[in-house]
Amino acid sequence: MRKHTLNQLIIAIKSAGELATAVACRLFHANIRKIFMLETPEPVAVRRTVSFCEALRLGQTIVEDVKAVQAYDTTGIRRVWADDCIPVLADPDWRFIPRMVPDVVVDAILAKRNLGTCMDEAPLVIASGPGFTAGVDAHIVIETDRGHNLGRVILAGDAAPNTGCPGNIDGYTVERVLRAPVSGLFTSERELGDLVKRDDQIGDVNGQPIRAAIDGMIRGLIHSGRRVAKGMKLGDIDPRADAAYLDTISDKGRAIGGAVLEAILRRYN
Repeated sequence: MRKHTLNQLIIAIKSAGELATAVACRLFHANIRKIFMLETPEPVAVRRTVSFCEALRLGQTIVEDVKAVQAYDTTGIRRVWADDCIPVLADPDWRFIPRMVPDVVVDAILAKRNLGTCMDEAPLVIASGPGFTAGVDAHIVIETDRGHNLGRVILAGDAAPNTGCPGNIDGYTVERVLRAPVSGLFTSERELGDLVKRDDQIGDVNGQPIRAAIDGMIRGLIHSGRRVAKGMKLGDIDPRADAAYLDTISDKGRAIGGAVLEAILRRYN
């Protein structure tokens, strides 16, 4: 194992979605800055304003004063680091992990199952959420289920199984989430931050309307023009209707980011 100070550690994060971004920001603010993030070429983000995967569409993006910039190769990764930013690469096969030889790999995909992460990818492999067993798939697993154990660092055993139920906000769970009624092309003229009332139409898939089930603010919504599968999450409505929540990391994201930081400190501090 290489002997590094914390600010020399190389961290690979699988995904650059909302929770992966929360992890990256937490590490960055703790002065662990040699981070690179690996995403699919056309990621579908719901909370786009707090997802570094938007750098693949825009070239760069900022979340809570941390900038992410698209990179294409190892030289580009190091160039982005030199500018004190986080590189994001389109790399669904994680080819850059063996090229960069990271000290830590964090699986933050939250696919509810293991898509191929294994303990030989780095000296420390951390996996988030259900589908992983600590000591088998990863060295450490992070609990992502909302509730008493959210953010727990698991050294042996599994995270809680997927409940299929979104987190409770002001008494609402499944009502908050917008899902595709059928497979097809999603279209919407709505914007993030729009205030809506129950039964307002948010968009449609192949002409099938998607309507709000509650009053609130559109906090998350995928880009119009995306092809989607039936049942896929397309967005969410926040009943608190606080515009400040659009551009800030969620409580769940902060808890998971803090847990990943703790896991790294357990090994390297």
